[in-house]
Amino acid sequence: MTLEPLLLSAKLAFCTMVLIPLLAFPPAYFLAFGKCRGKSILDALITLPMVIPPTVLGFGLLVVMTPTGAVGSTWQSLTGDRLIFSFTGILFASLVFNLPFAVQPLRASFEKLDKRLLESAAVLGLSPFQTFYRVVLPNCVSGIVASSILVFAHSLGEFGVILMVGGSIPGKTQVASIAIFEAVEALRYEDALYMSAALVPVCFVFLLIINAVNGRQRS
Repeated sequence: MTLEPLLLSAKLAFCTMVLIPLLAFPPAYFLAFGKCRGKSILDALITLPMVIPPTVLGFGLLVVMTPTGAVGSTWQSLTGDRLIFSFTGILFASLVFNLPFAVQPLRASFEKLDKRLLESAAVLGLSPFQTFYRVVLPNCVSGIVASSILVFAHSLGEFGVILMVGGSIPGKTQVASIAIFEAVEALRYEDALYMSAALVPVCFVFLLIINAVNGRQRS
C-alpha cells in the first residue's frame, strides 16, 4: 500500500480549509445580517451542492473547467495550464463542493451574536470592516473553528466530484477515497482496509472536536 493517496487527501483538505473562509465569510455574513429580496435565492444557490448528486455537480464543474469552458479557458489564458485533471482543478472543485458546509455553521454563529454589540459598534463609528474584525470575529471563534474542522473532515471523503474533474492520476488527483474504490475494484481488500482504517479515526477525532466546540458554545 502507498501512502501517496492519503497524503494527497490531507493536502487537499488542508488547502480547502485554509482557502474557504475567503469564500464563506461574505455570504455567511450577508445571510446573517443582510436584508434584501434576493437573500433566499443566494441561500438556495449556496446550499445547492449539499442536495444535488455529487456526479451532477462534478459534471457541471467539468463543463466550465474544460479548456473551452468559461473558468477553464480563463485559467489557461492566465497560467498556461489546464484546470481539469490537476491538483488545482480538484482544489477548485473542493472549494465549491464544501462552500455550504462552511457557510452554514458560520451563519449560525453570526446569527447568535448579540445584536447590541453591533449597535454599540455603529454608535462608536466603526466601519463595517472594523465591526467585522473587532466585534464579529472575536465573538464567533467557536463557529469558525467548527466550520474549518467540518470542511477538513468532509474534504477527506470527497469522491464523485473529485473523480469527475480530476480523474485518478497517481500523485496528482488520486485521493484516498478514489484509491480505496479502485483497490476494492481490483480485489485488493487489504489495501482498501488499511486506507479506510487510517481515515476513520481521523474523521472521528474531528467530530469529537466539533462536538466539544459546539458544547462549549451552548454553555
